[in-house]
Order: sequence, then structure tokens, then C-alpha cells
Amino acid sequence: MTASVILLLVLSLMTGSYPLDVPGVLSTLFGAAPSETAETVVWQFRFPRTLAAFCAGALLALSGATLQNVTRNPLADPSLVGVSQGAGLAVVAAIVAFPELPQVLRPALAFAGALAVAALIQWIAMRRTSGATMRFILTGIGVAAFISAATSALLTYGQLDRAMSALGWLAGSVHAAGWSDVAVLALALAALVPALFAASRPMAAMRLGPEMAAGLGVRVVRARVALITLAVALAAAAVAMVGPLGFVGLVAPHMAHRLARSGVGLHLAHSAMTGAVLVGAADLAGRALFAPVQIPAGLVTAVIGVPVFVWLILRTQGRSQL
Repeated sequence: MTASVILLLVLSLMTGSYPLDVPGVLSTLFGAAPSETAETVVWQFRFPRTLAAFCAGALLALSGATLQNVTRNPLADPSLVGVSQGAGLAVVAAIVAFPELPQVLRPALAFAGALAVAALIQWIAMRRTSGATMRFILTGIGVAAFISAATSALLTYGQLDRAMSALGWLAGSVHAAGWSDVAVLALALAALVPALFAASRPMAAMRLGPEMAAGLGVRVVRARVALITLAVALAAAAVAMVGPLGFVGLVAPHMAHRLARSGVGLHLAHSAMTGAVLVGAADLAGRALFAPVQIPAGLVTAVIGVPVFVWLILRTQGRSQL
């Protein structure tokens, strides 16, 4: 998987309206660029864009893997806990209703909206301990649907130019990502991933069910709240910087599980790498396949994710019938 990330990085740095070969990319990375244009294209545009895609994919994949382990639901995805919808509503409201707000505040607004909605869902679901896991999923679906309707209303009745700007962000894209975005995403990874891996042991116990986890000494309610909060923070950081990227948190953990069956810790690592490759490849495909038209990475991941989602539903139904 590491080789796939490196190969994808090189391909991404090579591909574009200003093509470069492998020696040109390597020489530019090591300070001997063949031209000033090559240096600008690689260091100011393609490199930060690719790194932002990798970081966002890893964050979303880790969030999805955590939710699937905690809820014991293979269909769990960050969008089910209202992260994407909460972030989208906050940013769309800022663009449509308060256009005078500085654009640099959008990531902070998206992060706050995501956390607020997820906290509301978690509070509603945890009011009773019995069936809290399934209640969390169902509550998330209902609240997410309501927030999506509110977002659609803002887009419908807002001014056209503001609505178009909001739609561009909602599509989910890393085309405008810079080094400041990479720094924020890398900081989120550095802060949240160690805490997530430190919680891998109670997560492994919770995969066996709440009764078994309690028998192994895990404080189930506290562990569930902490892990779901971590999952929300991981996804919120990604969505705040690059917009919603659908189905990455759903697809990447399943792909990682099929590539290499392992314990919780290794599965999280494999999921992060798989998510990075998935978003990086989606961004590269959207940038290169229909050039000069650029397709947002979020649309590409949705095209990949919808068939996988349908397949997972059919497989889950088949198992339940057995």
C-alpha cells in the first residue's frame, strides 16, 4: 500500500496541462527543477493538492473504520452522524446568508457545524443505554436528512451567484488546496491518530458486543462516547478543509479488510492508507480524464461508492436471511 501511495504521488505530480516526466518530477522535488515553471507547478499547485487529498482520505477512512467498529454496522459512514451535513449547512449558510464573512472562516464554521450536529445526535442516542448503537445510526440518518433539506432550501432561495459558490464547495474538491490546508490536515492527523490507536484495545473489545466488552472490563458507554467523538473529529477536520467527500469512510475500511485481514490496529492503518489512495486517485482521475474540465473528487468518490454501498446492502440482507 505504501508503494501505491508513492506511485500515485509521482503520477499526480506528472499529470496536468504542464506535463512532466519522472526525472523532471524527481529533480524538482530535490531542488534542481528543469525550469521555473516546473518548480511553480509542482510546489505551489500539484504537491499540496495531492498531499491534501491523501490527508483528507486518511482522516475520512479512519473515521469510517472507527464508526463501523464501534457500531458493529458495516454500513456506518461519517455522513450518517451528520458530519458532512452539519459542515455543509454551516458553510452554505455563511455563503448565502452572510456573504460578508471572510472566506478564511469557512473551515472553522464547517468544523463547528459538524461537531455541533454530531454532538446533538450523540446526545439524543445516548439518553438510553439499551440499543444506543442502533439508535445512534437511526438518529443520524433522520437528522442528516433534515439538515440536507435545510441546506437545499438555502441553495434554492439564495441569490444565484452565492448558491453557485456554495455548490462548488459541496461537491467536495481539493483543486484549490494549498500548503495552509495541508498543514491543518496534517495537524489533525498528528493530534487525533495517536489517540485513536491508543483506543484500539477497547475498540477491539467493542467489536464483540457491549456485553462481551463489559465482561472484559471496558466501560462501554464511556468508550463509545469517546470513540464516536474521535470519529466525528477526524471526519470534521477533513470536511472542513476540502468539503464533503462521499462514501470514502464507507468504502475504504472494507477495501482494507479485503486486502489484508488483521487486528484493529493494523486495520486502522490499512484503512488510512486505502483512504489516502482512494481520494488521491479520485482527484487524479477527475483532473486528467476530462481535461481541461476538472471533475471534483467528491463526485468521483460518489460514483465509486454508490455501487459498493448497494453491494454491501445486498450482502447484509443475504446474511440476515441466512
